[in-house]
Amino acid sequence: MIGRTVGQYRITAKLGSGGMGEVFLAEDTRLERKAAVKFLPAELAADSERRQRFLREARAASSLNHPHVCVVYDVGETDEGLPFLAMEFVEGESLDQVVKQGPLEILRIVEIAVQVVDALDAAHGRRIVHRDIKPGNISRLPTDNADDFDTTDDFQKTKSGYVVGTPSYMSPEQALGRDVDHRSDLYSVGVVLYELSTGRKPFTGSNIGEIVDRIVHAQ
Repeated sequence: MIGRTVGQYRITAKLGSGGMGEVFLAEDTRLERKAAVKFLPAELAADSERRQRFLREARAASSLNHPHVCVVYDVGETDEGLPFLAMEFVEGESLDQVVKQGPLEILRIVEIAVQVVDALDAAHGRRIVHRDIKPGNISRLPTDNADDFDTTDDFQKTKSGYVVGTPSYMSPEQALGRDVDHRSDLYSVGVVLYELSTGRKPFTGSNIGEIVDRIVHAQ
């Protein structure tokens, strides 16, 4: 994928991967700016209904105008039919890097939470569910305001039966592959706040099965 051009975006480096797909750093050859390009996982893209849902929800996310939501630049498909989403590249520090330094002060956690749920409220008001709220998807912007945070927009709904997201932050319904709504995102925010407060995740395990079992059954 590195070195390939998709639409007007030339892929230059890999930023990360997860249940929601792979994300690459790209150069917008037309507007000369950096962008983050996310590709839907191939196994999900093979389902025509899932692919159309991704594109539909991505277009809906592009209409969001909120100070704490990444801007969506473009949405489309590769020549092979793999859907992609091009969005603003935030050159800031993500919360997963922040939490490695230890638990945060409660006042700072509250400030972060207010900004994140405000952004989610804007998305949920348009019937868009994020499905992958986690520290790695919340970044601190490189501004004078050290507590100005931005959420990356993995906003999309997923067909019931598909388990998409990051296991440790999933709601019980999401972990079981059931259809979810905005309440699943709020659960995931709670997991993030727990981790910021304690320095650890509430439910862990040696494999995905153990994590899911604890999410569904443990206190």
